[in-house]
Amino acid sequence: MRVLTVNVVEELIPGPKETGFTAIDKRPQPGRVAVEALGLAGDQVCDTKHHGGPDQALYAYAEEDAGWWAGEISREIPTGLFGENLRTEGLDVNGALLGEVWRIGAEVEVMVRSPRVPCITFQHRMQEPHWVKRFHQAGRPGAYLKVLKPGTIGAGDRIEIVSRPDHEVTVAAMFTGQDAAKMQRMLDSGADIQNEIRALAQRIAART
Repeated sequence: MRVLTVNVVEELIPGPKETGFTAIDKRPQPGRVAVEALGLAGDQVCDTKHHGGPDQALYAYAEEDAGWWAGEISREIPTGLFGENLRTEGLDVNGALLGEVWRIGAEVEVMVRSPRVPCITFQHRMQEPHWVKRFHQAGRPGAYLKVLKPGTIGAGDRIEIVSRPDHEVTVAAMFTGQDAAKMQRMLDSGADIQNEIRALAQRIAART
């Protein structure tokens, strides 16, 4: 399990008229990149109302899922196209549990916080018909990460799973939000869950 590329914003580009400019255009960086509480050195967030903050410091997407999408839509998915900061290899990002902790390289530790929710900026970036709906249906959202220990990371760094919480709610399961019993067990587990995810899990669990 390793990092293929570390990506930061290349330049701000026009997004949909509702949002203005966007920092979704991420590109691979040479050498090592500093990781801080709010993300990678040199990266940016434009829509701070809906994106960014400690619980969305980094966005990870798996090469395996990018390859699946390449087959689905018959086009290449180069690293950074989805706005991801980390393109990974050999790691089931969508199968990670909420609250799972990874060590990246020798220093950095991150916690899996939530799935990525597609938005109109992502739709505008991809220019694919019904992209938001298709992304939801595919169930391959990638994961937002919180930085627990800062440091530096670079392409080729090993990713190690340090700890896993005592529940069964993965990134993909939270994204689809169908299993009320699993949500309740997560809530009962005492796992570190961000407030928005906890509130959503409570609503899903209440369906029973």
